[in-house]
Amino acid sequence: MRESASYPVPAIDWRRWLMGLLALAGVGVSGYLTWAHLANQSVACGQSHDCDIVQQSVYSEIGGIPVALLGLVAYVALLVLVLLKGRVPEELDVYVPLAVFGISLMGVLYSAYLTYLELYVIYAICRWCVSSAIIITAIFLLSLLDLRAGADPS
Repeated sequence: MRESASYPVPAIDWRRWLMGLLALAGVGVSGYLTWAHLANQSVACGQSHDCDIVQQSVYSEIGGIPVALLGLVAYVALLVLVLLKGRVPEELDVYVPLAVFGISLMGVLYSAYLTYLELYVIYAICRWCVSSAIIITAIFLLSLLDLRAGADPS
């Protein structure tokens, strides 16, 4: 009978993979909204026109910069950070989870503000914006787990 060699199976960092996939989805959502805003195109939103109402509101820009573009920059930064984890010098690598946490925290807080505006000021709900809020919240929650795992001495 032949003995099979036992090889160690590397552990998959599921949080990193999931954050990367979520950041990529965020790039897709915010990239689409940025394109629609800059090209002055209608946003695909089913039977509703709420997405266009939100996209054309005074709250869709800050100093002439589309809010969706700010989201795109944040998601690209998160994706780059997630991809850099474990690939940079150790003295820098310890700050990657903290940077992901900080960016995603700012994203969650700003998304909460934008959701408030949609509900109580604009009176229109953009499905794309809601999906972005869910994505950034999921990244934030995963970053909390990542920070906690990094603080765990075991």
